[in-house]
Amino acid sequence: MKYTYDAKTDGLYISLRSGKYDKTKKITDSLLVDVSRDGKVLAIEILEASKNIEKFNPKSIPTL
Repeated sequence: MKYTYDAKTDGLYISLRSGKYDKTKKITDSLLVDVSRDGKVLAIEILEASKNIEKFNPKSIPTL
């Protein structure tokens, strides 16, 4: 599992596994899930992470 944070968009990207990306499923306005063709979750993106994650500290995560 790998984490990256984009301070410009306040987006947290959590890569769960490698694989061939097929599409992104929008769960909510601030939660997106990247999936492979066979339905495996590859990554999760949380937009407005500072607002949506209690006690979020972006300084502890590598930035883009």
